[in-house]
Amino acid sequence: MAETKKSPAKKSAQKKTAAKKPAVKKTTTAKKTTAQKSAAKTKTAAAKKTAVKKPTAKKPTVKKTTGAATKSVAQKTTAKKLAAQKASVKAAPKKTAQTGTIDFVAEMFKRAKEYQKRLVLPEGTEERTVQAAAKIMSKKLAKEVILIGNPTDIQKVAAAKKVSLNGITIVQPATYPFIDDYAQTYFELREGKINKATNQPEVADTAAAKEFLIKDAISFGAMMVRKGHADALVSGALAATADMLRAGLKVIGTESKTASSCFVVDTHNPKWGHKGLMIFSDCAVVPAPTEDELADIAIAAGKSCTALLGASPVVALLSFSTKGSAQHETVSTVQNALAKVKEKAPELIIDGELQADAALIPEVTDKKAAGSPIRGKVNTIVFPNLAAGNIGYKLVQRLAGADAYGPVLQGFKKPLSDLSRGCSVEDIIVTAAITLVQAGSTD
Repeated sequence: MAETKKSPAKKSAQKKTAAKKPAVKKTTTAKKTTAQKSAAKTKTAAAKKTAVKKPTAKKPTVKKTTGAATKSVAQKTTAKKLAAQKASVKAAPKKTAQTGTIDFVAEMFKRAKEYQKRLVLPEGTEERTVQAAAKIMSKKLAKEVILIGNPTDIQKVAAAKKVSLNGITIVQPATYPFIDDYAQTYFELREGKINKATNQPEVADTAAAKEFLIKDAISFGAMMVRKGHADALVSGALAATADMLRAGLKVIGTESKTASSCFVVDTHNPKWGHKGLMIFSDCAVVPAPTEDELADIAIAAGKSCTALLGASPVVALLSFSTKGSAQHETVSTVQNALAKVKEKAPELIIDGELQADAALIPEVTDKKAAGSPIRGKVNTIVFPNLAAGNIGYKLVQRLAGADAYGPVLQGFKKPLSDLSRGCSVEDIIVTAAITLVQAGSTD
């Protein structure tokens, strides 16, 4: 498009007008019509007002977000939104917390400090574990923290991460004073067991048992717990869950025949469970429990409720059926499990089989399971299988904004906990506190 030529006088006037507007930068080189000049005057007035307000508009949060000295309106708006989003994330716990709820982590820290139990961490050369050990000691969550491994290697990790090992016990299995006693006990526990892969004895003699315990830090740590040289074990930052369960089953043993797990679900709402806290089980170990296993899981979940929530358990056995409303073999499994629980633990307040709404909503309970002893009091939920449990806790966690802590292993004679291999230092600390509380609550 052809430009309209203007006289030098007009150009001079334009330059003067531009000089009066330092607050608004122009990038266009196009000449202005009379109407554009009028609009420019209006913008000049607005720019002057903005210039007066500038001192109050300078916000450090905006500068930190954009990193630019001069910002457009769009950039400032984006920066404000980002700052607001960060603030909302930090404030989330305060928004969700309600009167009558419990800060679960704070409660675990408090009780762990009171119990003062001894913790063993088999993965002693793993850097997150070393950092967590130092913080557990500094927070005084345990009477003693034991790291298993070569002292030189552990010290190198500590130096690299700039953490103090003051007060931490380092145990090297090969030179441990009780290693021969441990080897004898392990041989007795595994004597006659055949390794399916080799078809040879799993442990031929005490020498083989000793060699195994020196190499397998988790089994060695489990033996420390079995022998009373530690009260609780936490591992899994490097090892697989199967390794953890294997050591627990072989060395520590179970109270019944079933090892399982639970999650502590913090709903942040006093309407649910015990002051907003609930036990969900089993969500991580037994894929398709039999009626006997389901009964064991229910009893173990009840004990977890007592130990971790500090409440008398009220247990609901869930199903897609309520009191025979549907016929299926999985429904029968839940019904039979209920009968076995009543035989094994008659003092436990429990009911089933119930659909979720019939278990949790009193009005629905009255319609579907009138007279149920758990009406309006459920704090422990037992799922019919692992699929339901794993899906269930994750749905509540994601859709309801709940926090889920676990999996916490249950059903063992002594407390031990498994970590995710993607765990953070803080995850290890919280898991350790929970496990130490389990140890203290069994005294």
